[in-house]
Amino acid sequence: MASPHHSLPDRDISEALGERIRRADAEGTPLRIVGGDTKAFHGRPVDGAPLSTREHRGITHYDPVELIVSVRAGTPLAELEARLDEQGQRLPFEPPHFGDTATVGGMVATGLSGPRRPWAGSVRDFVLGIRLIDRHGESLRFGGEVMKNVAGYDLSRLMVGAQGCLGLLAEVSLKVLPKPAAQHSLRLEMPLDQARRRLIEWGRQPLPITAATWFDGALHLRLEGGPGSVEATRKCLGGDTLDDAFWSTLREQRLDVFTRQDDPRPLWRLSLPQQAPTPELEGVDETAMLHDWAGAQRWLRSAAPDKTIHDEAVRLGGHATRWTTGRGSPFTPLSPVLAKYHRRLKAELDPNGIFNPGRLYAEL
Repeated sequence: MASPHHSLPDRDISEALGERIRRADAEGTPLRIVGGDTKAFHGRPVDGAPLSTREHRGITHYDPVELIVSVRAGTPLAELEARLDEQGQRLPFEPPHFGDTATVGGMVATGLSGPRRPWAGSVRDFVLGIRLIDRHGESLRFGGEVMKNVAGYDLSRLMVGAQGCLGLLAEVSLKVLPKPAAQHSLRLEMPLDQARRRLIEWGRQPLPITAATWFDGALHLRLEGGPGSVEATRKCLGGDTLDDAFWSTLREQRLDVFTRQDDPRPLWRLSLPQQAPTPELEGVDETAMLHDWAGAQRWLRSAAPDKTIHDEAVRLGGHATRWTTGRGSPFTPLSPVLAKYHRRLKAELDPNGIFNPGRLYAEL
């Protein structure tokens, strides 16, 4: 008996999605692309008719030897990870779920990565190719074995983090990697300044560190690799053993710094150079922040205006994202040059503005 999620053959589901898109483009009807909806908070709200990808699911190709998997966008992320785990493999960029219904399409559309990202790479680094349903309802393949671009753009990479504003992601091919033979996590009590110095020092050595987070007065480290290397590093660094489950708790943002109800100020994520100084924002104490990615990603709460925080992040060489739902754009405004390229690409691929209009920026 067919699964209720596969009540129609893939070809029929693709054609049904294509027909919906063709009709919307002809009528100029905006579409709000929906997968698991676990990351709906990430971006601006979209006013459009919902277009669900949940029926378009399944792993279409998996070669554990070549470390390549192709999967439809509506596939639950947990389903893909379970299949990879059976072969002792994983998605190296450690994508967050934020809920049981998270999909592969949402993973790519938001481009969010977990604690391992500085050491393993981002979502974009592991995308080999995509299948896109364009505004005409046609399925187009980019990247992978079909090296085909549009107007010089590599759409297989541009779809990562595009929030669905360029077309409907139907399928993605990803590079995967083997899970390490050994893993051990440590908690080292130390002030923030000392943690920064240690991370700089350790960064010059071939240590098997794959996560480094400072908060609540302690540096939290994850070691991954060969058993000998992990054990030798554990003995060298010292500290207390940390439950490995800490990293999934951090990735899914279930720590108090993310969930606390006693602080009504918006939650912000600042992506900055590792050694950037503390943001000059009123009421912000750096020791109350969570410093992830060895200091390159900083989480804080602030009542400062959005523009003030965006400007401060740019001054420090990075950008800021408001994680709490609010008015206006949560993302740092684009520079004039980048904005021009974004508008040009949007105009070429979606001239009638039907795909998630305004999700990234109001003009897109």
